[in-house]
Amino acid sequence: MISQDEFSEEWMDGVGEDGGDGWSPPRKERTSLGEYSRLSVGDSSDASEPSALDTAQLLPLMETKLYKRRWLMLIIFSAFSMTNALMWLQYGIIGDIFLRFYSIGTLAIDWLSMLFLITYIPLFLPVSWVLEKRGVREVLVAAAAFTCIGAWIKTGTANPSMFAMTFFGQFVCSVGTICMGIPSRLASLWFGEQEVSTACSIAVLGTQLGIAIGFLLPPILVPNVDDVEELAYHIRIMFYISAGVATFIFVLVVIVFQEKPEIPPTQAQAQARNIPPDDYSYMASIMSLLRNKPFMLLVVSYGLNVGSFYSISTLLNRMIIEHYPGEEVNAGRIGLTIVVAGMAGSLICGIWLDRTKTYKQTTLAVYLFSLIGMLVYTFTLNLGHLWVVFVTAGALGFFMTGYLPLGFEFAVELTYPESEGTSSGLLNCSAQIFGIIFTISQGKIIDRWGTFAGNIFLCIFLLIGTALTGLIKSDLRRQKANLQNAEVQTMSPTGSVSSVLDYGATARKAHWQRQY
Repeated sequence: MISQDEFSEEWMDGVGEDGGDGWSPPRKERTSLGEYSRLSVGDSSDASEPSALDTAQLLPLMETKLYKRRWLMLIIFSAFSMTNALMWLQYGIIGDIFLRFYSIGTLAIDWLSMLFLITYIPLFLPVSWVLEKRGVREVLVAAAAFTCIGAWIKTGTANPSMFAMTFFGQFVCSVGTICMGIPSRLASLWFGEQEVSTACSIAVLGTQLGIAIGFLLPPILVPNVDDVEELAYHIRIMFYISAGVATFIFVLVVIVFQEKPEIPPTQAQAQARNIPPDDYSYMASIMSLLRNKPFMLLVVSYGLNVGSFYSISTLLNRMIIEHYPGEEVNAGRIGLTIVVAGMAGSLICGIWLDRTKTYKQTTLAVYLFSLIGMLVYTFTLNLGHLWVVFVTAGALGFFMTGYLPLGFEFAVELTYPESEGTSSGLLNCSAQIFGIIFTISQGKIIDRWGTFAGNIFLCIFLLIGTALTGLIKSDLRRQKANLQNAEVQTMSPTGSVSSVLDYGATARKAHWQRQY
């Protein structure tokens, strides 16, 4: 008779990380039902009733393994996200300088940032389809290529008469946003069930790091000087540095980045690889998501929160300069503070989710603190003390930017077993739409009534988003499936044990999951 503890230890043997690239040790099968008499399956004790053990159509256990190079794939993706996010804020954070250099209006500068929000919307559906049919690598290579090409186009636009060309270069760079739905998918393909939330958070950190650099470097590289020739020189240097980094990342993606490991990290991924692609209907997946009420509430609330962050990031220079003239460099540092604090928030939230699985509670708490942080920032911005702005902006960033990976992981829970790429894509699409609306609207409000009114405008929508988050039914489908499979320890008629442990859901898993 084997004890339950001995069974658990042997069952998990080989699931952990292997230092090499070989197969992990195979699991042993048992042939005696008596050996598992201590394993409880359900609450029923009526032996005459058919049980799941008698009726389940079993799937064979397959080898799983965690590769050390999964961290390299994650770092490469984060590095690309950083590069693309850097392009987004190159103009906005020193908008007053570009206004004078190109002799354009404030709305034109805002559009240089909003391009990154607009481009993603029409590309969302085709890119989600390509992500499912062709894989992560092809989408990432295409995104890195567009970012690299656009960066080199901008190197020739450091001239007051070249605004149209710099606008075109920024548009080409903005196509790189097609990778925004990858973080949760990448985490599922490469990471184990106890790592996916942390891995997703780290993937999102790349974007936040790029935003942080976008806040910090442009004010340093492009000083606010009156001489147009000198200004053109500094702008050119900034563009060449960006192009060099984008080229390096593109080469790295092409040479090093891999689609998926040879041996999958979880049983779910192992089973998904055996399902024919024709069994997956992309449009059926989309319609299923649109009919999912808790998920659609999350889509709207996520869009309100992240859209507010996009608006703040785009208009931060105007907010700071209005109250602290000549503080372009400190405006960038305040933006850096927002994002660095948010990076810490993202990582902490990811680790917290992996440990507690309290998705709705954590999401609602972070959303509420985002609202409180925005209110404090709004009422202290005009006090005349920059150190106060740094503190309040950091607190706002910790929660508002830290919310990003929470939305992705909560969406995967609510939409299991649909594709992570599709659910993340819908969240991003909502964020882009609200980001455009909020940036234009808040910009107009600031021009007419000042920054206080503009920030109150965002506070109202954050309050609405908090209420919507509270209404979301916490239907953690992925959690339920994992708990059921782990508890049942599905047993074949011959006594062999089959268990499916999943934290890497994909749309194709719906097929084999229904076999249970």
